[in-house]
Amino acid sequence: MPPELKLDLIDFGLVPAGDRQRISTVLASIGNTASVAGNLGNAFAGAQGLYRVSDATTALLKAGGTLAVKDGANLGAIFANGRIVAQARFIPVSAVGVAQSVAAIGPALAMVELQMQLSEITGLTRTNIALTSQVLTTIRHEQWAELTALVASVDRAIDKAREIESVPASLWDSIAGSEAALRKQRDLYRLNVDSHIRQIHRLDRRARREYLETNAEAILFDAHALLSSVKAWTGHQALHAGRARAAGAEDAAEALLVEAIARDTGEELKSALAETTRVVDALTRELRIVAELPGRDTLALPGMRKDSNATRQTSARLLEALEPLADALHPPIPPLDVPEIVCASRALDHGKSLRILRWFLEDGETVRVLGFPDQLDGAGSISSIVSGAKGMLGGAKDKMADRDLVAVTDRRVITAKATAFLEQGELRQDIPLDQVRYVRSTAPAGKDGRFTIDLITRDDNIRWLFPRDVESSDVDALAAVLAESMTIPEGERAELLRRRPALVEADTN
Repeated sequence: MPPELKLDLIDFGLVPAGDRQRISTVLASIGNTASVAGNLGNAFAGAQGLYRVSDATTALLKAGGTLAVKDGANLGAIFANGRIVAQARFIPVSAVGVAQSVAAIGPALAMVELQMQLSEITGLTRTNIALTSQVLTTIRHEQWAELTALVASVDRAIDKAREIESVPASLWDSIAGSEAALRKQRDLYRLNVDSHIRQIHRLDRRARREYLETNAEAILFDAHALLSSVKAWTGHQALHAGRARAAGAEDAAEALLVEAIARDTGEELKSALAETTRVVDALTRELRIVAELPGRDTLALPGMRKDSNATRQTSARLLEALEPLADALHPPIPPLDVPEIVCASRALDHGKSLRILRWFLEDGETVRVLGFPDQLDGAGSISSIVSGAKGMLGGAKDKMADRDLVAVTDRRVITAKATAFLEQGELRQDIPLDQVRYVRSTAPAGKDGRFTIDLITRDDNIRWLFPRDVESSDVDALAAVLAESMTIPEGERAELLRRRPALVEADTN
C-alpha cells in the first residue's frame, strides 16, 4: 500500500492482498493518495482538476530533476544541474476515467468500508466501561457470559484473518454457524435500548429522572451490551465478505454480495450507534446534573439522608463508568462562560447555576442572557415587598431563596425557581423563541420602584421584577434580546381575524 494509507491511517487488516494491490494501482494512477484517505469512493468520484505527469517526466524527476517554482507554484520547466533539461508533460485525470476506476475496485472499497466500520465499533467497545457487581446481577452475569463468548470467538477469527490476510473456508466455517446467535443478541439489546428510549421520551421531566435513576444500571448494561453485540455482528459480516472475495474475486455475484454486506452492515451500525447515543446521552446528562446537586437529603430523617448519600455514591460510580463511552459517542458540551448580559444582584454568585445549566443545553446552543428576578406570587405584591425588604437588609448575604432563574439562549427561554434548580435540577418552563409574542420593559416609578419585564408568549403572560441594584442597561439588554424574537405567526393572526365577525355579531344581538 502507498505510505499514506498504512495501518496508522486506515486499517486494511481484513482487506485481501489482491484488493490491496487493486487499490494501490488506482491510487498510483490518480497520484493523490493523501486526499483520498478516509473516504476513498467519494474522493475518486469527485476528483476534479487532477493531473498526473507522464512516465518520461516521472523518470526525470526521480533522477534528481526539479520543477521550476514561481510565486509558490510549480512551472512546467524541469531543471537539472542548473539548467532547463525538459518541459514537464501533464496528463489530465478525467472524471470518466476516475469513475471507471472506482467501478473496477468497488468490491475492494466495500471491504475497506467494512474494515473501517469494524474499527469504529471496536474503538467504542474499548472505552473503560466498568461492569461492577452492582450492575452484573445473577441474571446479567449469565447474559454477559453468553455475549462475551460470542464476541471472543469472532475476535479470534478476525485476528487469524488479519494475520494471513485472507479468510479461508476452514476459518469461516468456524464462526459461520454463529450468525443466528449473534443476530439474537443484537436484536435483544436493541429492543432493550429502544424500550429505555421510549420510556424516557413519554415521561415528563420528573418521572423521567426517576426512571433514569431507578434503571441506571440496566441502561448502562444494555448500552454496552448492544455495542458489544453490534461489534461481534460487524466482525462476523466482515469475515463473511472476506470469504466471498476469496471464494471468487472475479465472480460478479460474489462482488455484489460483498457490496451488499457492506451497505447493510453500515446501516445497521449507524442505527445502533444512534440508539445507543440517545439513551447514553439521556442517562449521562441526568447523572451529571445529580453530580452538581447538593443532594436531596434536606429532610431531617437519618434514613432518608442515608438513602440520599447512597444514591449520590451510586450515581458517581455509574457516571465514572459511563463517561468514557458517553464522551466517545457524543463529545460533551464545554463549560459555560458567563454571558455578556447578567441581570442579577452584585452579591449573587451565579457560577453554580451555569455549571448545572450546562447539562440542559443542546449541541451548539449558546446562553445569551442570565437573569435572577425576584419570585412573584400570583398577584406579584407580597413577594415583591418581602424581596424588597430582603434587598435592603441582606446586602452581601443575598441568597437564591427568593429568586427565579431566567436563561435566554439562541433557541429558547428557560425559567426555574432558583433554589429548586440548584438543589433538584428542576425547570419551570422551556419556551422556544418562536413562541415569543410581545416584550415590554418598564422603568422604575418612584424611589422604591424597580425594573420589570413582561413577556407574552403563545401560552403564558410572565412578569419579572428585578432587584434595585441590577443595572438598568442589563435589563434593557435582556428585553432587547427577547424582542428580537417577537412575531405572530400568520396562522394565529388569521385565527384572531376569523373570530372578529363572530364577536361583532354577538355584540349586536
